[in-house]
Amino acid sequence: QLQLVESGGGLVQPGGSLRLSCAASGFTLEHYTIGWFRQAPGKEREAISCISSDGGSTNYADSVQGRFTISRDNAKNTVYLQMNSLKPEDAAIYYCAAEWSAVYCRIRIANPTGARPPDYWGQGTQVTVSS
Repeated sequence: QLQLVESGGGLVQPGGSLRLSCAASGFTLEHYTIGWFRQAPGKEREAISCISSDGGSTNYADSVQGRFTISRDNAKNTVYLQMNSLKPEDAAIYYCAAEWSAVYCRIRIANPTGARPPDYWGQGTQVTVSS
């Protein structure tokens, strides 16, 4: 069974950091582009970052550019999202998703409806930013 599992969420104070992980089971992540998404209550889901299958290309939404870093360790079958300088508006459920197309992932950051949804999704991890 193909599965993605996010972890690393939690409660952090404004200005703090968290590192989210996205681990795969049942398949090998190295062939897939991975995207991170988030959804806050009452808001649309937002695509915030992508990393290509070989890690050579990364993309970020303006809302997280310069604060978040996506990376991957294909040997560990895991993708990471390092989140620094967290703000209250970063609070959301964070999801990772896998797809074949790096192009779709990049398009979706600029235009949420510009590409079909990814193929595989995790269940999400909650991030709360509050003092």
